[in-house]
Amino acid sequence: MLEKLVLLPLGNFIRNKSIQNFLFLAVIQSSNVLISIITMPLLIQSIGVSHYGLVNLALSVIILLNILVGFGYNLSAPREVAVHQEDKEALSHQVSNVFSAKFVLALISTVLILVGVFGMDLFKEYQMILIYSSMLLFSEATLPLWFFQGMEKMKLVSIANIFSKLLFLMGIVLFIHSPADSKWVNFLMGFFGLGINLSLLLYIHYFMEVKFYRPEIASIIKSLKENVLLFFSNLASHLSINGGLIILSFFSVAETLGMYSLAEKVVMILRLFPALIIQAILPNASKLYKKDQAHFFKFLKNVYLRVLLFGALISLGAHFTAPWIIHTLARSPLAESVMYLEVLAAIPFLACLNVGNVTLLLVADLKELLFKASWMMCVYMIAISTILTALMGPMGLCLGIISTEVVVFIICLVILYRHKKELVHGFYT
Repeated sequence: MLEKLVLLPLGNFIRNKSIQNFLFLAVIQSSNVLISIITMPLLIQSIGVSHYGLVNLALSVIILLNILVGFGYNLSAPREVAVHQEDKEALSHQVSNVFSAKFVLALISTVLILVGVFGMDLFKEYQMILIYSSMLLFSEATLPLWFFQGMEKMKLVSIANIFSKLLFLMGIVLFIHSPADSKWVNFLMGFFGLGINLSLLLYIHYFMEVKFYRPEIASIIKSLKENVLLFFSNLASHLSINGGLIILSFFSVAETLGMYSLAEKVVMILRLFPALIIQAILPNASKLYKKDQAHFFKFLKNVYLRVLLFGALISLGAHFTAPWIIHTLARSPLAESVMYLEVLAAIPFLACLNVGNVTLLLVADLKELLFKASWMMCVYMIAISTILTALMGPMGLCLGIISTEVVVFIICLVILYRHKKELVHGFYT
């Protein structure tokens, strides 16, 4: 395995479309993480800790609504774009309908926020911050990441993402100076993101010769119906991956929450690796699955073996460098956080186990099975993590989350075997 990696010519390695997709997706995620780290002390100094907390609280609401705006298109649209790469007319209709659907969903999400604020008097402490944060919904709606993934041309969108984040950083320095300015923080992020996204849409239209048609209501409704299960699958995955801290809040004090949260954030960043791999290989895997299944299985097996190897290296690295990571981030040797990180470090590798199963479900368009697996994982995670946290505290939560990664692999494998044995045999034999 290692010999094959070493002997692989560097030029061929870099020119590989799936590897390019992964690298540029990694650049996007890395820039997002880096900017959040840089802006954190700037914002705390400008608006204070309490208002910084309210800004993040509003952002968490927006992130949940962005799942509605995305509505599973982040998984289905790259596949459709990849299949229609050579047919500009079909591609134009597909692109127009996806953007139209996401824009309508952004409008609906904004209305939900306004009804919650003005109609039901919710979010009392951060109502104005949340209203201004709704700009992020339209930034999400116009983000053409899925299009460039499907076209396997990720360089431009990754550069554009970095540029929008730098503009956001500049906006914070120039315009955010007091707690009264806190409502503009998320607004600026959405404003600059929307501006860059609109520029990318002009590039898609004029340079890539993709036309934008009027919304086709029937086609949009059809695509929404087809993506309902993907939407609920994404929602279940979000709750499963990010729900641990909420569960722990019922059983622990604020200091323990802080210790656990620090370790969890590190692990959740590392856990992006298998998710980025799936997004990177999905366009090419979808085309191969349609044209040549033997070649598809060979391609996926090669990817899977490499993913497991790198996943193991990531987990081992996080485990053995946990004291250094925590000390670097917290400027203090927090022994409790180190202990949690050493245990949670297994998650990136365990998440890699399911890369093959999830890719099979996506390329074969098995939305119903993915939906079942996601919600079974969500129910298991909430149940086992609640029980173990009540009995063992934060360490019980760590064990519950780790077991969830193993259980979801088994769930996906069993579901695939029961409904699509040929896929399991083709991949695992």
